[in-house]
Amino acid sequence: MQKKIAIIGDRFMLPDVFRSEIEKACGNSLDIRTLEMAWPDEPMEFGNPALGLDKVKEYFGNPDEVVDFIGDAEIFVTQLSPLSDAMMRRLPALRLVAVSRGGPINIDMAAAKTHGITVVNVPGRNASAVAEFTIGAILAETRLIRVGHEALRKGEWRGDLYRADRTGRELSEMTVGVIGYGNIGTKVVRLLRAFGCRILVSDPYVQLSADDRNAGVELVALDDLLARSDVVTLHSRVTAETRGLINMDTMARMKPGVIFINTARGPLVDYDALYDALVSGHIASAMLETFAVEPVPSDWPLLQLPNVTLTPHIAGASVRTVTYAAEQAAEEVRRFIAGLPPVNPC
Repeated sequence: MQKKIAIIGDRFMLPDVFRSEIEKACGNSLDIRTLEMAWPDEPMEFGNPALGLDKVKEYFGNPDEVVDFIGDAEIFVTQLSPLSDAMMRRLPALRLVAVSRGGPINIDMAAAKTHGITVVNVPGRNASAVAEFTIGAILAETRLIRVGHEALRKGEWRGDLYRADRTGRELSEMTVGVIGYGNIGTKVVRLLRAFGCRILVSDPYVQLSADDRNAGVELVALDDLLARSDVVTLHSRVTAETRGLINMDTMARMKPGVIFINTARGPLVDYDALYDALVSGHIASAMLETFAVEPVPSDWPLLQLPNVTLTPHIAGASVRTVTYAAEQAAEEVRRFIAGLPPVNPC
C-alpha cells in the first residue's frame, strides 16, 4: 500500500523541492500531494486562541484548510503550517510530522505526544547561511561599507573616510566576542579565524572544540568578553535566562566604541537601551537583523539613527538552506517508512 504524504510548502521552502528530495530518497511509489502557501509574501501569525492555536508560537495557514489538505495522510511535511490538539484529533491517520525548521514552534508538541505522532525537525538548517551573513554584517560595520554606500546614494563623496581618525579597522587587529557557541556560533568562529582576529567565546553550557582551542580561541565569562571585545556578535537561543541578555547593564560593561551585531533573535536585546547606547556613542554602531516586533514599525526610532544597519530577518534565507532542509526532511521520511528511528526527534 502506498504511503500517503501531504506536503505544505511556501515560497521559500518550495513544495516541489520537498517532493523531489523525498522521491530521491524513497523512490516514486508514493502518494504525494503538495500545496504552496503565500509566506513570506504574506506575514506569518502568532498564537491565536480564537482558532485554538494558543499553544503554537508562530505559523502560517488556516487550521481548517490545513486539516482538509492533510486528510488521510500518514506523513505530513511542512515548514510553517500549524498543528494544534484540535487539529490532530481530526487527523487519526497522521503518524509523522517533519518540520523543516530548527524548532517545531508551529506544532503543539504536548498534543503530538498524546496522539502518538512523531515530530522531527532540522536543527542547524540555516547555520551556514546565518554565519556567512554575520561575517558580512561585521565587515559592513568595521570597514564602513554602509557609511560609504549611504553617502554615495545621497550624492556625497566621503573622501574623508580615508582619514586615519575616521577610517575603519581591519579584523586582524580586533577582538571579536561571540556570545553563544551552538550551531551558528561555532561556524562564525570558524569563519572568523581566517581573518586573524582574537576571538573570545562566552557560553556557560559548552566547551570549545580542540580545533578552536588550538587556534587560540578563548572561552571566557560574559563580563570578560564584554570588557575586551571590539565587536560583540550575538548567537544565543532565547530562553528565560537569555531573554533581555543585552540590556542597559550589559551594554554599560561593553568596551566604549564597540560594534554590536545581532543576527540571533530580537528578544535577546533591550532595543530601547540599545538606542540610548548608540545615541551616546558608547556603542559606535550596530547591525541588526532581528527585532522584538516584526515587521518593525515605520516610526521606530532605531530606523532614524545614522550608525545602524538593519535588514528584515533574512540572514537564514539562502538557496542552500532550502535544499539542505528538504534533504534532511526527506531522510526522516525515508527512515520512518523503513521502520528506523528518527535522526532528529523533537
